[in-house]
Parts: sequence; structure tokens; C-alpha cells
Amino acid sequence: MKVAVYPGTFDPITLGHLDIIRRGAHLVDKLVVGVTTNPSKEPMFTVEERLTMVVREVKDVPGHIEVVEFNSLLMEFAEQQGATAILRGLRAVADFEYEYQMAGMNQQLNDRIETVFLMADVSLQPIASRLVKEIALYGGDIVKFVTPAVAADVAARVAELGRKGT
Repeated sequence: MKVAVYPGTFDPITLGHLDIIRRGAHLVDKLVVGVTTNPSKEPMFTVEERLTMVVREVKDVPGHIEVVEFNSLLMEFAEQQGATAILRGLRAVADFEYEYQMAGMNQQLNDRIETVFLMADVSLQPIASRLVKEIALYGGDIVKFVTPAVAADVAARVAELGRKGT
């Protein structure tokens, strides 16, 4: 069975993420969406909230998709999942430089697991979770970038943060 891992913080999950999940699930027998925390990022949602969000958003995507939390080296997690590939989405040249370096480091850690890059759909290339959160925090409309359910989740969190800040 061909298994791939698609790791990310998914804070929040965007239409770009869903595009990569949809296309990646088509390429393998099982796609494991690994939800993690990046120590260099301040998440808007807890890991549990992000897990719930991702599970909800992928439930109707065709293919065998599993959503799993992890808090370890990616290559260790991939090995535990029986993965032969890491799936990564690319939006722009800037992404490639970072992802190229990470793929090289990951290969040094475990050369039995390949990194596979998928280009984001052209219409989705500018979408980044960081920018979605920023737009929402300043009162902008994010419905072009996330599903309606995720937009509602983000709006609720922004309202909650506003109440805490007053």
C-alpha cells in the first residue's frame, strides 16, 4: 500500500490545503494528514480544534484519508505511518527554496522516504493561512480562501479574541 504524509499546522485549513489533499489522495492508497504545531508560529486554534476542523473538511474528499496529530520529527512520524512519501504543496518560488532545503534535510534523516511536490492550483497560489488570519483579524472577508465552515470558525475566534482584548 502506498502511503503519503501531508504535514502542516493547518491554522486554519485553506482551500489551497484542500486542493493538495484532494489531489494527493488521488495519487496514493492512503493519505495521512499530519496536524502539528510549529514552534515558530503562534496558532489561532489549538491542535485539537485544528484536528476537528481538518477531519470535518476532508470527510467528503474521495480516497482513504486519515487525520493524525503529531509532535515529533516529520521523518519519524512518516516512518510510524508506514509512509513512502511526504507530500508538500508549492505556491511560489519562495516556497521552493524552503521546501528544497527541508527535503534535503529530511533525506539525510531518512532516505527511504521521498518528498513529492505538488504545485498549488493557479487560482489558489496566493492563499496562506497566515494571511487568512491577518485579513480576518482586520475585519476582512476570507470566504474566497476557506470553506464557509472554516470562515465561521475563524470569525468566532476573532470575535472571542476581540472580547478578550477589550
